[in-house]
Amino acid sequence: MNAYLLLANGQVLTGKSIGQTGTTMGEVVFATGMVGFQETLTDPSYYGQIITQTYPLIGNYGMNDQDYESGKIWAKGYIVRQACQTPSNFRCQMTLDAFLKQHNIIGLEGIDTRALTKILRTAGVMNGAITTEFDPRADEARTAALLEEIRSYAILDAVKAVTCAQPSVHNPQGRYHVALLDLGCKNNIVRCLAKRDCKVTVLPGNASPAQVLELNPDGIMLSNGPGDPAENVEIIANIRTLMASGIPTFGICLGHQLTALAAGAKTEKLKFGHRGANQPVTDHTDGRTYITSQNHGYAVVSDSVPPEMGKVSHMNANDGTCEGVEYAAWNCFTVQFHPEANGGPKDTEYLFDRFVERIKAGKEGE
Repeated sequence: MNAYLLLANGQVLTGKSIGQTGTTMGEVVFATGMVGFQETLTDPSYYGQIITQTYPLIGNYGMNDQDYESGKIWAKGYIVRQACQTPSNFRCQMTLDAFLKQHNIIGLEGIDTRALTKILRTAGVMNGAITTEFDPRADEARTAALLEEIRSYAILDAVKAVTCAQPSVHNPQGRYHVALLDLGCKNNIVRCLAKRDCKVTVLPGNASPAQVLELNPDGIMLSNGPGDPAENVEIIANIRTLMASGIPTFGICLGHQLTALAAGAKTEKLKFGHRGANQPVTDHTDGRTYITSQNHGYAVVSDSVPPEMGKVSHMNANDGTCEGVEYAAWNCFTVQFHPEANGGPKDTEYLFDRFVERIKAGKEGE
């Protein structure tokens, strides 16, 4: 069956349907990872977006029940050059097509994904829709109506949509207790903390400071998540209150952006964002450049971080954008990239060690 991608600028790309049929709408973005497609699909940070994979063959090692980064697919659609129909791996349980059908996700294969990526890099990310219901080139009335919807589409209340409804406890025998605010948390953040002997209490992203502090945690973790950071006014105020407690805090991705906003900095939307597993980041503390996994469309404006609050600690080696902040006024550090990084690279997982060392130092000082 034919499937069509209709972009907000009126361009139409024609391919074949994978996954479910129908029509879906979202912000069309591109991701550069060669592997980790199941982790990408189940990353809550892609809420409201249609993901385009730049690597031409996706699904060659199949899908399974273990590689989820959350309980479902949050993306609105999926675009690939070729969806492998004969995956080969001892862990494979189903094809990409079957996985998309299982999660009721509409997909598209067979278009020139490199050409689409060039469109998005030139014009910037834009809204679009995948449809199997009609040919946008042949039905002007339906196309005009769909374009109107596409152009008015916006990702709103993203954290509210993806955060957990109730608290949960993981690795309850852990030595150090970390309260993790779920802003769209990937499962591997919990695993990385548990591996370092941490008991992890996952809380809804809008949990009040009182709810966090009554747990008497040794550390606070602010997770990744989707959407425009500036719309989370309540959570930003909560973070500002929590920072006054002096509890060691580590923020990742959206957690990094919200902490910066709480400190008085600003964020901005990037032209096409950073999404994929090959973003170079320079750590100013040792001068080393690491290859990182990233997924964000917004960034902290580097020169907006108040000097009395902290300083930029990491910088993107490609475009010079802020990738981390070390806070002087608070017992906190944050990074834009993903040190938990499933499915890779894991070069910066050492940051979890740094966080646990701060927790240990805090407990020894009690």
